[in-house]
Amino acid sequence: MGPASFISFAATCLFGLTLAGCQAVGPDALVASNAPPDISGPTASAIAGDMVSRLAEQIGPGTATIVLKQDASPFGEALEASLRGWGYAIVTDQATDGKSKTVVLAYAISPFDGQILARLSTSSVEIGRTYKTSATGATPASPLSVMQRG
Repeated sequence: MGPASFISFAATCLFGLTLAGCQAVGPDALVASNAPPDISGPTASAIAGDMVSRLAEQIGPGTATIVLKQDASPFGEALEASLRGWGYAIVTDQATDGKSKTVVLAYAISPFDGQILARLSTSSVEIGRTYKTSATGATPASPLSVMQRG
């Protein structure tokens, strides 16, 4: 195993441990969203666009109102815009009518070893992936990790 393979393997293992350590039961158990404020707009948009398309594969596009536990980061703003682009209604801090289906969504973005680890969590599914960043955005650097909750 060469140095590049080892680093990739180590990043994948760390990512897996991050996902395993953040299991939650029920929407109230989700962690508060967190993303560094220094991620560029193009990087945030690229990651949010890819992650929302993958989330839509899991929960269906535009099928629910998303209750977004958001911070004020560029990623939080890009995620909200991408969710709206996929047809989801978004509520951040206001109450819902209780009649429509809601999905509580939290995210975590963590820089690691020149890459970014991204995770979206709901009460039923958690998805994650690492991204390689550039001046013009980000590209996936690992397969999508999907954890279904029963």
